[in-house]
Amino acid sequence: MDDRRALIEAAAADRSRLPAAAEAIRSVIADLDAGRLRVATQEGDTWTVHAWVKQAILLYFAIAELTVMEAGDLRYHDKIPPKTDLAGIRVVPPGTARYGSHLEPGVILMPGFVNIGAWVGAGTMVDTWATVGSCAQIGRGVHLAGGVGIGGVLEPPGARPVIIEDGAFIGSRCVVVEGVRVGREAVLGAGVVLTATTPIIDVSGPEERVIKGEVPARAVVIPGSRPRRFPAGEYHLPCALIVGTRTESTDSKTSLEDALRQFSVAV
Repeated sequence: MDDRRALIEAAAADRSRLPAAAEAIRSVIADLDAGRLRVATQEGDTWTVHAWVKQAILLYFAIAELTVMEAGDLRYHDKIPPKTDLAGIRVVPPGTARYGSHLEPGVILMPGFVNIGAWVGAGTMVDTWATVGSCAQIGRGVHLAGGVGIGGVLEPPGARPVIIEDGAFIGSRCVVVEGVRVGREAVLGAGVVLTATTPIIDVSGPEERVIKGEVPARAVVIPGSRPRRFPAGEYHLPCALIVGTRTESTDSKTSLEDALRQFSVAV
């Protein structure tokens, strides 16, 4: 067990112990920033959430002080500064990654935003006005298209963050929140909204199959709706439709382009 964990868990349970845990909290945030530590880690097909690391982030807000920060002619007033270690990362102004997030070399951050606790893998594009929320885990070779909203999940500490696995394509203006997991090389068409309770309906076979909270690997997903009756009448509520799968291919770019053409997915 990490020696810092007991101090942080004690401070989370009793804020009077916060001063004793301050150094441990700061070192955890430094490790998150450098990529030495992650909020959630994967082993095989299983993701493990490290609640004490999320607790450290919450406690960091309590010990950090508001300061004035400057970037050229721009001034900010906040507790957490932007990242300064951008080795191997392309950041297009005014793209911002907050201290305590980690971007692997090869990430391209357009004028979007990556929040504290998030992890973004090599070769991933965070496109214009896309946001990566607190603690989200974005894999390698992912494309978050323009205006994508990846929700932050800080509380409760044990809750799973949003996870976008390697090679996934998230189309324009998609919203993924509440700990939803998008599997490896999946494709979300433009405008798909996924929450923990959104029905994700596989309509690619003879009978529908409904799942929630997870998009299977290589699934191709588009926005949909389905009727539901209320006392006032019948209304159509949003859902997501799995209309097919990407091909098993060593050339993931070709596989993606084929999927987009075959299923007429808007991106």
